[in-house]
Amino acid sequence: MENLTIQDVGYRYKNGDRDVLKDVNADFKAGRLYSVVGPSGSGKTTLLSIMAGLDRPLTGSVSVGGKNLKDLNINEYRQKHIAMIFQAFQLFPLLTALENVSYPLEFMGTRRKEAENRAKSLLNSVGITETKHNRYPANLSGGEQQRVAIARALSTGAKIILADEPTGNLDSTNSRAIVDILKKLAHEESYCVIIVTHNMEVAEVSDVVYRMTDGELTEH
Repeated sequence: MENLTIQDVGYRYKNGDRDVLKDVNADFKAGRLYSVVGPSGSGKTTLLSIMAGLDRPLTGSVSVGGKNLKDLNINEYRQKHIAMIFQAFQLFPLLTALENVSYPLEFMGTRRKEAENRAKSLLNSVGITETKHNRYPANLSGGEQQRVAIARALSTGAKIILADEPTGNLDSTNSRAIVDILKKLAHEESYCVIIVTHNMEVAEVSDVVYRMTDGELTEH
């Protein structure tokens, strides 16, 4: 099981006149669902970007499974340790639901048939039935697209899920369904799930809630 630890992380944009993150500390453990809440501009997205290895902290460290990110191959970290889910789904519009999920597996060297079988199993596990496996994203509802995006995130085998406003484009019913899936992944399959959100209903069902205010992170 992998934990993600942030220690004394500080960050400032190039040519910036203020610290976006200020001595941020957090310990995200496998088997738990976390929410990071706070107003726009508070530093939530920057923190997510640093956890994903897209940006490097100016000060402090990020470690996964006890290993400092700066000592790891960053591309391998993004492929094998971290999976991301976005508000806008980020599915390939010209690939079917099945192809969207099997593509990362094939990219990592899995044979096509094996990748397709794994993709089918993942889609079924998040509630996308076989009748919809060959539909394109435009022919799926928003809730269905986000389920496909979750299945794709799971396909790499990464055990840390970073979700950026995953319910932001969904109605309340689909929002609850998506959060239920993410909570189940944490509690029943030992994923570490971290959700950055404005949705306080998401925070209410999380195991731990962090609040970001002016670059400072506190447990709520």
